[in-house]
Amino acid sequence: MGATHARDDDAEEARVSAPSVRSQLFRRKPVVDMVEETGAGRPEGGALARRMGVGQLMGLGIGATIGTGIFFVLTSAVPEAGPAVIVSFVLAAITAGFTALCYAELASTIPVAGSSYSYAYATLGEVVAYVVGWCLVLEYAVSSAAVSVGWSEYLNELLDDTIGLRIPDALSFAPGAGGVVNLPAIVLVTLCALLLVRGASESARANAVMVVLKIVVLLFFAAVAFTAFEAGNLSPFAPLGAAGVGAAASSIFFSFIGLDAVSTAGEEVRDPRRTLPRAIIGSLIVVTTVYLLVAVAAVGAQAAGLFEGQEAGLAVILENVTGSRWPAIVLAAGAVISIFSVTLVTMYGQTRILFAMSRDGMVPSLFSRVDPRTLTPVRGTVAVALFVGALAGFVPLDFLVDLTSMGTLVAFLVVSVGVMVLRSTRPDLPRGFRVPGYPVVPVLSVLFCLYLLYGLPPVTWGLFALWLTLAAVLYVTYARTHSRLRDPR
Repeated sequence: MGATHARDDDAEEARVSAPSVRSQLFRRKPVVDMVEETGAGRPEGGALARRMGVGQLMGLGIGATIGTGIFFVLTSAVPEAGPAVIVSFVLAAITAGFTALCYAELASTIPVAGSSYSYAYATLGEVVAYVVGWCLVLEYAVSSAAVSVGWSEYLNELLDDTIGLRIPDALSFAPGAGGVVNLPAIVLVTLCALLLVRGASESARANAVMVVLKIVVLLFFAAVAFTAFEAGNLSPFAPLGAAGVGAAASSIFFSFIGLDAVSTAGEEVRDPRRTLPRAIIGSLIVVTTVYLLVAVAAVGAQAAGLFEGQEAGLAVILENVTGSRWPAIVLAAGAVISIFSVTLVTMYGQTRILFAMSRDGMVPSLFSRVDPRTLTPVRGTVAVALFVGALAGFVPLDFLVDLTSMGTLVAFLVVSVGVMVLRSTRPDLPRGFRVPGYPVVPVLSVLFCLYLLYGLPPVTWGLFALWLTLAAVLYVTYARTHSRLRDPR
């Protein structure tokens, strides 16, 4: 009888202490715990090594951004917006600018790996963080695959111009784009994975060299293209009106993924509360300047009707402008180097997102196991390379570009909301940077993100809904019960 009463008492105690479904879904991870488990407050702590400074971090941001779109996105954006694609770039840059300020504040307040996933976990709760994490996984994987496909196009252009050789279409295009498998894209993903396995600082140094080369090449393109600038090419300026401009801006936005890539390195930079904001804002300024120069030069040098379906478009423009092949060869070589660095950094970002999620129990521990010699998540990097390689080899480019924009915009929107939530719930936290014009700037960032999301095509929304459905299933069946916060005590 006594044993029965004891069991009843235990059951009653369990019912009383068991957290509600709502409290499980929206439990937050304390910022102090996040910082402590990274070793940010003690030089000897943390699983990842803090070795990067402002220069290397800006290199990551610029490396992940310049090249992601500008070398090949004009072929799809100009047919939508016409010469008004310049306005589309401005819209995307303004949205990215508002969001960059929000990123700078959260990155200086929560200097950990995981970017907007970690920020959402601290401000909006576990289920929101999990959805954001899945958006980031989609964003980085698809972005890596998309630029790998673009790299394949420029590699073919370079081989054709230098030695008169082209990789057969069957081996350089995905099914649905006229081929069987995009082999060069898979090779690129493999090379990036090998470099990432060697170490973050080694990857950052290699990326810094490639960033300098890509900026020089794009400035070279602008200088040459401006010599053929014709005002007549800008008319009609916006043939499809505001709708076309908005649709192009939505597609272009994936070109600004580098802002998020900077914050994924929160556990591998020195003095993160000062370094992260400077690197984020500095990257945005450089990237926006280069993008606008190239866009204006390109639409001024070539009629809008010629952009559609143009493979390795910037190289073709140079060849048409100069009547010579050597400028196109220089541009194609620069693109091959440039896009290599983009793939490198976006794959790096994805491994760090999964690292943070794995440490919280949201995904298997495979992704947070760090090699004791290189201090990098080797197994997680290999898993990412396999997934990205499959996308790059077998999925056409158009689907990849819009899906990347979707994931990026959702992540940026959550960061902007997170700034407002954290200001309200934890005004006492030390902040290395504060958003100027608060709360107007975060609100404008949210509104611009929503506008660009509205401009994405229905098929992208459908694919994104399928992705979120998969995320919901995995959260219920795995993450909710493996979460490190599952014990209410």
